[in-house]
Amino acid sequence: MAADRATERLMMQDALRKNATVGATPPRPPRRGTDFLTIRARVQALVSAVVIAAVFILWKSPKSSLPTTYALCSKSRQIYTVEPDLPTVECVVVDGAYIADLGSREDITQRWGDKYKTGPIPGSPQSVAKSGLVFKTLPKGHAVVPGLSDSHAHVLDYGKTMQLPLAGSRSVEEIVKRTREYIERHPDVLNDTSIWIQGGGWDQTLWEGGEFPTWRDLDADPVLKGRPIVLDRIDVHASWVSSRVLEILSPLPDGVEGGHIIRDGDGAPTGVFVDNARQLIAARKPPDTEAQLFAYYKTAMRDALEHGLTHIQDAATYPNYVDFFVNMADKNMLPIRLTLMAHIDGDDYWGGNFTKLFGYADNRLTMRSVKLFMDGALGSWGAAMIEPYSDKPTEHGLLLSQPQAMLKLIDQFIADDWQVNVHCIGDRANNIVLDALETALAKHTHGDRRPRIEHAQILTPGDLRRFGKLGVIASVQPTHATSDMGYAEQRLGPERIKGAYAWRSLVENGARLALGSDFPVEGINPLLGFYAAVTRLRPDGTSPHGPGGWYPAQALSRQEALHGLTLGAAYAAFQETQLGSLRVGKRADLVVLDQDIMTVPLERILRTRVRATIVDGRVGWGKV
Repeated sequence: MAADRATERLMMQDALRKNATVGATPPRPPRRGTDFLTIRARVQALVSAVVIAAVFILWKSPKSSLPTTYALCSKSRQIYTVEPDLPTVECVVVDGAYIADLGSREDITQRWGDKYKTGPIPGSPQSVAKSGLVFKTLPKGHAVVPGLSDSHAHVLDYGKTMQLPLAGSRSVEEIVKRTREYIERHPDVLNDTSIWIQGGGWDQTLWEGGEFPTWRDLDADPVLKGRPIVLDRIDVHASWVSSRVLEILSPLPDGVEGGHIIRDGDGAPTGVFVDNARQLIAARKPPDTEAQLFAYYKTAMRDALEHGLTHIQDAATYPNYVDFFVNMADKNMLPIRLTLMAHIDGDDYWGGNFTKLFGYADNRLTMRSVKLFMDGALGSWGAAMIEPYSDKPTEHGLLLSQPQAMLKLIDQFIADDWQVNVHCIGDRANNIVLDALETALAKHTHGDRRPRIEHAQILTPGDLRRFGKLGVIASVQPTHATSDMGYAEQRLGPERIKGAYAWRSLVENGARLALGSDFPVEGINPLLGFYAAVTRLRPDGTSPHGPGGWYPAQALSRQEALHGLTLGAAYAAFQETQLGSLRVGKRADLVVLDQDIMTVPLERILRTRVRATIVDGRVGWGKV
């Protein structure tokens, strides 16, 4: 038995290492625009490099007290593998970056008895078996799950938003107050009215009246007046700007295809730009410097590790973002795994602007998919609907791309072996993209395509059935349901709401689910999504339908929710042979929790804290 398991372990590790090595280090993607840098930009780049180098010296993972090979054990078998044939175990053995064995402590000791002849490690505080293998036993009640993955998030945008976070603001006045306080806390910003101020997270549905804000609300404060200010809505599908930004953007076009420039009764812009109209702001706003990107990144990585995330799928990675992440990989500064979805705005084919990455930097960085956008968001009436909105009968939402253009893009990306991931919120957007995928998949029958619809939020009964039939992955964000449920039925009416956030219906129709958060749209803590998926409740335990949850028939089981945050997410990123479950030969990515989220009362799930986040067998955050 011991010989068989040892042989299996070595064979699987060798195979995985080969898979990660063959084609795993493609040529470094070329830098863009280097020959056109101005002298000022070169100076900024040099300063950024010095800042990053200085932070790199100080920014190190916590020193691990664990040896290269060790066993992590739970006396009550609260180690969850997400493997159906062995769902829980007493011990998991980590050997370097890989999982080497699973089973009872007795069996582990017996199987590993011949591996160590040197005895206990000098000075080690851990209990040591006679074989010399270090055993670390978890405190009572603690649990271990595979490393958690966010299937849909925005890494650098999260860090940027956290500079001036506005989520939860209950009024325009609170937004203005937070923005003023941000300016006053930063003397460099306070003393230079030309610096662009950026923040995000406002949600007019939380305010009395629920109306969009205007530039006048910002200019009413003397500290804000005259400054270029851009504040993104919580869904990042609408931006609210100051009068100074309107001056910079002037003259504005009468309209924008796939977007709205919100205007008052006299036709004057109010300062709110929706969906494609936001590109007018992006074209005039100064690009982030390397130092700014690094500050955003550092914030995101710190918070991700603290909350047990070992893998994030970045859902719209622009070329300069790709360059930044590759730079971090080359400096050995990727503390977790990133899977990038390449993106460039526009309907012209842009696949040739990117170089695919397979297992770059020892499987810390991958890019084999693209992100496309079909429509806007529900909260800003931008989700494309077949029938008009129930609370706005003149509005059907926005198509950010026309159906034929989307079909052409999807077909070309699939032909060039890119995984295609498309943002679809409204039922019309989902219907158009499912039609396009059905056509393209029938044409390109070779290969493992794994197309994804990001959000899959509002679906007709017929389209709910098509996900399983076509093999389209539903990449959903459970906290969107609990954030939207206060107004979603008002937007959609009593019938359409039955096909919204319909996770149980998707599962019953054979769809694979991958769970994420869409942070910074929602919180970065994956347990928020786990709780929302199984309870259909807000974090405070409430819902429009009471403590039993909002449309509770669409909830997931705890096992399904954990699968969606681990193995389901790994499958959606073509990583299921290396990540997502605890199995011999897979990467040793684990999370130690101070409570067992699979068994504690529902109301205690969100009181659970991460005690350690382990990536490739080493502690990246916390302590074991």
